Amino acid sequence: MKRFSSNAHLLQWIDRRIGVPVCLLLTVARRLRDLFGRRPLTSPWRSVLFLKLTEQGSTVLAHEAVRRAVERVGREQVYFLVFEENRFVVDLLGLVPPENVLTVQTRSAWSMAASVWQRLRTVRRKRLDACVDMEAFARFPAALAYLTGARRRVGFHAYFGEGPYRGDLLTHRLLYNPHLHTSQTFTGLVLALDADPRQLPTLAIVPPPSPPLPLLRASPEEQAGIRQLLGRAGNPADRRLILLNANAGDLLPLRRWPEENYAALARRLLEVFPDAAVAFTGAPEEAPRCAELAQAVASPRCFSLAGQTTLRQLVALFGLAEVLVTNDSGPAHFAALTEIDIVSLFGPETPLLYAAPGPRNHALWAGLACSPCINAFNNRQTACRDNLCMQRITVDQVFDVVCRIYRERAEARARPAPPA
Repeated sequence: MKRFSSNAHLLQWIDRRIGVPVCLLLTVARRLRDLFGRRPLTSPWRSVLFLKLTEQGSTVLAHEAVRRAVERVGREQVYFLVFEENRFVVDLLGLVPPENVLTVQTRSAWSMAASVWQRLRTVRRKRLDACVDMEAFARFPAALAYLTGARRRVGFHAYFGEGPYRGDLLTHRLLYNPHLHTSQTFTGLVLALDADPRQLPTLAIVPPPSPPLPLLRASPEEQAGIRQLLGRAGNPADRRLILLNANAGDLLPLRRWPEENYAALARRLLEVFPDAAVAFTGAPEEAPRCAELAQAVASPRCFSLAGQTTLRQLVALFGLAEVLVTNDSGPAHFAALTEIDIVSLFGPETPLLYAAPGPRNHALWAGLACSPCINAFNNRQTACRDNLCMQRITVDQVFDVVCRIYRERAEARARPAPPA
């Protein structure tokens, strides 16, 4: 069943048409309340809620920010509010206790509204000290942050019009810096909770570069299950695996590398590496098109696994493969939690801000004058209808990078292990 939250354009329309008056009314209510006195923020914060409803990949990039909060107040005092289909990512990172992950149902607009109301009641009963809004310039998260009742509320504010209006609902209002990597931006939000709000947006803090993401290793049972899946697809256990994530769905068409390029890449890789197999991955709704792409390659060593794995199994699959080629999407960030090498293709957005940190992520970007055209300031909207930024990335470029990685991994495997 298609979820209400998967309709990005409708959510943006609602956020703009309804979110603006909601933020305005709440701002008036806040200022009227402040007329009767505002308690100074003198006591330290000892509990915190992270608001990150959407974007699975960005949730992975929030790892260091959440880790620092856990280090500060303890794991039991950190909470996370997220759309139910994105809960998998929070659980995968393992920083927040499962009972502290609050989910919003997204099966329909009514279920989403009712779920938000229930979660707000839960949060208010907990009397949390701080709330971190990581949704850039979306309006409803700012309203949710205010309605949580947290005394410290940090997020981005549209000073002098450089971002969409979302009222005056935050106690710690920061400038959004488009020159910082997203992981550093998230970390800066947590660090800003200790700042004097009267001094903001000036924030004399240098957000440290985020360390590489932790490695997650699948259990022996999960690995065995993936090997059985590969065996049913006709892939022997000793055959090395290259994964292609073609993003054949309709949610983010501008981020797509042309599908025929994926098929051409698969043919060339299979021709050069007789010991390799190529598998297409994807969501259930992408399964028919991925099956067609695999069939077009016309090789017994090429098959589709789209729709045949859970997200947890997909991460286990990454851990058994050599290379993943993918558009800028969630799987690129999930894969960064394993030992696979990732070739991520960027166009409407830039790897300087959104590439997963770590030495195994190899980003390709054409760098056209119009790219990136999607950013936090324009609410991830663009007038582009022809993604030349993705089309300019050639099969030759991707093929050369994959070949280099594949050979380097083979050489590393052939070297004798160092003495214990």
